[in-house]
This record gives sequence, structure tokens and C-alpha cells, in this order.
Amino acid sequence: MKATWLISLMPLAACETVPTAEQFIPDYRGVQTQLLADDLVQFNVSMTNAITSRDVANYAECAAAGYTLIRGWGFARHLRTNVNEEAGVWTADAVYTISPALPQGIRTIDAEVVAAACAEKGIPTV
Repeated sequence: MKATWLISLMPLAACETVPTAEQFIPDYRGVQTQLLADDLVQFNVSMTNAITSRDVANYAECAAAGYTLIRGWGFARHLRTNVNEEAGVWTADAVYTISPALPQGIRTIDAEVVAAACAEKGIPTV
């Protein structure tokens, strides 16, 4: 009898609601920038209502693109992003190098192209 009771509750455990792309209404809570060197910048972003860590990493990339353009430069290279979620608040600590010319490496971004894509998706920059 106990096994039957346990099995009958198992479908309820699978009913946890997970937001879908259609329910994704992000709350972007701001960007803090810290210039570590002339061409090295740290971006701390926070948001709620993210579905995955990629959502907050995208927010950090948009911040990097906007900051790069504000500095009058055109390119950035991603060095690292640390993402954390606590009590529904997602944060990312990302570091990028910024430069006027396309830097070497595989994780480079064209700031103008990325900033335009961010605007199209409704993701704020700096």
C-alpha cells in the first residue's frame, strides 16, 4: 500500500512550473562597470525572471557592447563570465577587453552589431 501511495504522488513532483520563452519577461536591474585597465573592463549585471544562465550572460554581453561604443571603440573580447542565482536574482560578473580594432581570439564581438541585436531583443546596454 505504501508503494502505491508514493507512486501516485510522483506525477505531482513533475508539475513544477518552469518558465518558457513565451513567459520570459526579464527585469533588468542594472549594470555596474569597473575599469580594471585602459582596455580591461568588468561588468556586474543583475536581473530577475531569467530562464537560464545564458539570459544573464547575454545581458552582460550587451553591457560590454554598449560600453565599448561609449568609449568610441568597436570591438570587445570576452575573457570570462561568472553567473550566480540566489533567491530568484541572477547576477553575472563578466570581464572583457575592449579595443578599436578586431582583437585576436575566438570570443570577439563587433560592438555595433551586438548592440543593435540587443536593442532588437529589448536587452539594455550601458
